[in-house]
Amino acid sequence: MNIYAAFSLFALIILVYWIINELFTILFRFMGLPEERARFQVTSLLTGCGFTTRESEFFISSRSRRRLARMTMLFGYVFNITIVSSFINLFLSFQGQHAVDYLIGIMIPLASVGLIFAIIRTPSMRSWTDTFLSGLAGRFIKRKDCNTILLLDYIGQDTIAQITLREIPEEYKDVPLSKTNLKSQLNLLVMLIEHPGKKTEPITADTVFQIGDRLTMFGSYAAMRKAFHAEEDFNE
Repeated sequence: MNIYAAFSLFALIILVYWIINELFTILFRFMGLPEERARFQVTSLLTGCGFTTRESEFFISSRSRRRLARMTMLFGYVFNITIVSSFINLFLSFQGQHAVDYLIGIMIPLASVGLIFAIIRTPSMRSWTDTFLSGLAGRFIKRKDCNTILLLDYIGQDTIAQITLREIPEEYKDVPLSKTNLKSQLNLLVMLIEHPGKKTEPITADTVFQIGDRLTMFGSYAAMRKAFHAEEDFNE
C-alpha cells in the first residue's frame, strides 16, 4: 500500500470515528445529558482511554444511561479490535491505485454523512436540534410537570445548579425561605431566584417559591435533586 493509500485509510478511519462519536453523542443527549459533556465522555468510552471526571457520574446515574454506556464501550472495543484491523488487512491486499480507488469510493458516502453532521452543528441548526431533542426527551423521559435541574459548574465537592420549578414540594409551599430546611439540614444555598416574567433578584429570608421560578443554588447535586424532586435537564 503506497503513501497515498495510507493517508486515505487514515482519513477514512478518522471520519468513521467522528461519525460514530456524533451518533452516540446524540443518543446520550436524548438520555438527558448536555452536549459537551456527552461528546467528551463518548470519546473517552469509544477510544477506551479511561479518562474520567466527576462528570462521568451522570453516565451511571440511571439504568438506561448505564446500559448505553456499556454498549458504547463494547462497540468501541469491537470497532478498535476487529473493524479497524479488518480495514487495514483489506486494503493491504489491494495493489496501488486499486486501494486508493476503493478508499475514495467508501469515503464519498461517509463524507456526505459527515457534512450533514457538520451542518447540524451550525448555530441555527444546532438551536433547532436542541429544541427537537429537548422535546423528545421531555416526551419519553421526563414528565412535563416535573421540576428540572441543570448542572452549571463544580466548585470543590459541591456544584452550582439551576432548578426550574414546575411544581413546588409540599414542604416548601407558602413557606418563607428562612423556615425551610434547605440551609439548616441539607446545607443547600439558594443564591438567586428568577420569578416568571421578572428579573433575577437576590434571595431574602422572606422569599417564597412560586411556580415557574428558576433557582440558582449551591451545594450537593444529589441533595438538590432529592429536595425538589427534580430530573436532569440538558438545555445549555
